[in-house]
Amino acid sequence: MTAFHSPAHPSSRAAPPRSPSSTRAGSPASHNGEIPMAATARDETAILDRVNARLKAQLGPDVFASWFARLKLEHLGKGVVQLSVPTAFLKSWINGHYRDLLLQIFADEVPGTLKVDVAVRSAVRGAPVARPVPIEQPSVAEAAPALRPATPAPRTGTERPAASEGTKPEFGSPLDGRYVFSTFVEGSSNRVALAAARSIAENGPASVRFNPLFLHASVGLGKTHLLQAIANAAVAREDRPRVVYLTAEYFMWRFATAIRDNQALDFKENLRGIDILIIDDMQFLQGKSIQQEFCHLLNALIDSARQVIVAADRPAFELESLDSRVRSRLSGGVSIEMVSPDLDMRRGILASRVDTMRHDDPSFAIPETVVDTIARRVTGSGRDLEGAFNQIAFRHAVGQPLSNDHLDDLLNQLTRSGGEKRVRIEDILKFVSRHYNVSRTDILSARRTRTIVRPRQIAMYLAKTMTPRSLPEIGRRFGGRDHTTVLHAVRKIEAERSKDEKLSEELDVIRRMIEE
Repeated sequence: MTAFHSPAHPSSRAAPPRSPSSTRAGSPASHNGEIPMAATARDETAILDRVNARLKAQLGPDVFASWFARLKLEHLGKGVVQLSVPTAFLKSWINGHYRDLLLQIFADEVPGTLKVDVAVRSAVRGAPVARPVPIEQPSVAEAAPALRPATPAPRTGTERPAASEGTKPEFGSPLDGRYVFSTFVEGSSNRVALAAARSIAENGPASVRFNPLFLHASVGLGKTHLLQAIANAAVAREDRPRVVYLTAEYFMWRFATAIRDNQALDFKENLRGIDILIIDDMQFLQGKSIQQEFCHLLNALIDSARQVIVAADRPAFELESLDSRVRSRLSGGVSIEMVSPDLDMRRGILASRVDTMRHDDPSFAIPETVVDTIARRVTGSGRDLEGAFNQIAFRHAVGQPLSNDHLDDLLNQLTRSGGEKRVRIEDILKFVSRHYNVSRTDILSARRTRTIVRPRQIAMYLAKTMTPRSLPEIGRRFGGRDHTTVLHAVRKIEAERSKDEKLSEELDVIRRMIEE
């Protein structure tokens, strides 16, 4: 997750884990995803051979030789794959560029795989991996100390204490200890969200005035880091609140599994007994029955003054696939948007990345002028910023720094591919209603007068051409209309635009206002 330490973004989220009982034919994994002890070495070698073959086929022999030829499989079991590489730079590069691919391939080869850990080989030779940098499936990271009766280990700091040996978290793997407030880069774009998050994490029951807290931002802006920082700080409090962090996809998978195993009542009772519920990627919550259950859970927790924090990629009222009751409940709390970082914050993010690289490799050096150029030129998300930094830092690390001209060319390519502004339907409605002097309510209403129908059709046309939304989604956002109505409007405006120069100019003016 970028300088926020975001794990993927998402747009590349891993699918929810499959049931551990559903193993692939011919897989050496046992029913719990762990290789039988009698055949561990032979089977681990076979698994790594298959993974290497798939990496080579997907990435090509040159890329494979550069990054994966020296990859070793140290251990596999309990849903965790432990890998090692000989250098800190290899570890950092694989984490930054291939973590989702590795998790996907290992999950296919060993059903039940939830996390892939990569460590420098010197840290694992002759001893178990103590603090690897995890590459994990975001949809299962969580903490649920209330659901584990074992006495917790004593705390040593602000991070969540490690579970005792043999203790399996109720909802999957533990929180990532890297995602804490101290590693979150603060700036004007996220200062309000950070203040609310700290208040919830540190003040306990006194913070329920922020309930539910709804954070929304595009990918790569630090939502997941902030959510896990809340959980990591909360479980370290003296009052030991019961905390659960999970994504909407994992909630769906866990609920479906509980129904299949006739444990739905126990699952719901456990969730209703927690103190802090944190849900990430709310836009992926699907299914009528699951949304109904989530609505009941949301109501029960809020009505009993338990804290709920939810994050999504857009405001609650734009989550068209959600049940209207869920949207209403989420909109009734505190909603905070996190936007793209400004110049000072981008510099802070890059400074943090430079410090991390130097910690792993003291010989690493990159001129401050290059860092400043990246900060000025790459203005998208933190993930865009980290992608640009990684590409340039790699060349400096291998002793082949870019010339000024080549640096400029690379940044031009990166900013062209990642610089498009995300347009929301709400923005389109605002500017269309302003341009034609009609209210947003009228555009969404059932009124059929020409002074309203025309702006409505234009807004639908712009929604289809300026956003990735489907026709049914656009129809729902325009007062629950059928997708055929949207299609008719799009075709009508397209046909008229080619013949009417004045209409074409109007559309261009509105489009420029929206994009600015």
